Amino acid sequence: MVAPDTIAPVQLPSLTLTGFVERLETARSGKILAPEVAERLKAHYDELARWAPRVDLIGPGAVGELFTRHYAESLAALPWLPAGRARLVDLGSGAGFPGFVLAAARPDLEVWLVEPRDRRRAFLAAAARRAALSLHLLDATVADRPLPELPDGIAVVTMRALRLESNAWRALACRLAPQSQILLWAGAEASILPPEFQPGRELRLPDGERRVLRELRYSPAEARR
Repeated sequence: MVAPDTIAPVQLPSLTLTGFVERLETARSGKILAPEVAERLKAHYDELARWAPRVDLIGPGAVGELFTRHYAESLAALPWLPAGRARLVDLGSGAGFPGFVLAAARPDLEVWLVEPRDRRRAFLAAAARRAALSLHLLDATVADRPLPELPDGIAVVTMRALRLESNAWRALACRLAPQSQILLWAGAEASILPPEFQPGRELRLPDGERRVLRELRYSPAEARR
C-alpha cells in the first residue's frame, strides 16, 4: 500500500482555449458550445489546474476522463433545464461538477453551490471570479433537519456522487417549488424515496454501461393520494 504522503499530486495539462474546446467537443460527440460558454468553462479548467495539485478536488484517476465523465456528463443536463430565469441548487458541489458547469452554460440561472468544505468553497469562489460568474456559495450539509440555509422556491436540484436518506429528502422538500426537478447523476439516488418525489426522464450517459442521468419531479399532491 502506498502511504498517503507519497501519492503524487494531481496535475492537469496546460491547454489553450482551442485545445480545451477540441477536447470538450470530442467528449460531447461534436456538440458545439457558444464561444462565451467555452471561455467560462476554460476559466474553470484553468483554476482547477492551478488548485488540484494542493487541494483535494479530483482524484488522479479523474485526469484522463475529466472531459468525458465530468464536463460532458454535467452538460448532458442542459436540455432538461427550465427556460428562463430559475433557481438551481447544486448539493455537494466539490470541484463544480455539475453545478458550476451548468452555471457557466446558463448564466441566466440563479445558481447556489452547496459545499461544506472550506477549501473547496475557496476554489469555487476563485473559479467564479475568473469566469465572471455571479454564484451563491453556501456552507451547509443536507441532513434530516430543517434547512434554513437554503433559499425557498428552488426549481432545480442537482446531485452527483451524493446520497440522501429519506428524512433528508423530506427536509429538502420544504425548500422546493411545486413541480421542481431533481437531477441525479449515477450514484446519487436514495434507496427509498418519499412518495412526493416521482420518477421522470432517464438518460444513459456515454462511456459507461451503468452511468445514467435521472430526473425526479417534486409533486406534493402525490403524497396525499
